[in-house]
Amino acid sequence: MIPCVGAVVTDCHGRLLLIRRGHAPGAGLWSLPGGRVEPGESDAAAVAREVREETGLDVTVGRLLGTVRLAAGRDVVFDVRDYLVSVAGGSLAAGDDAAEARWVSARDIEALPLTAGLAETLRGWGVLPG
Repeated sequence: MIPCVGAVVTDCHGRLLLIRRGHAPGAGLWSLPGGRVEPGESDAAAVAREVREETGLDVTVGRLLGTVRLAAGRDVVFDVRDYLVSVAGGSLAAGDDAAEARWVSARDIEALPLTAGLAETLRGWGVLPG
């Protein structure tokens, strides 16, 4: 099990912040900003760091929204804890392993090639309309 975090960020228009992954796993697919928790790092610190690295945005980390486990190859499972997050500053720009970062409306999300199970998970958590 590899501990990871993700950020569920919406703007004042109800759009969701997504990144297009630049590297494996899921290169070319759209997902939530996030990544691995470094040794000794809290989830909140990891979320803030990953969002800043991947999107250029500074964030305030809120409550845990949910957890998913993602198989990532032989004997590797990512244990991802996704948090509600609000933007506190910065300017949106893709960075680190994100090839692109953008705000996406709920209507447009289904047209994007998403990481496996993302839309279903977000609907289950009430982030996307069911």
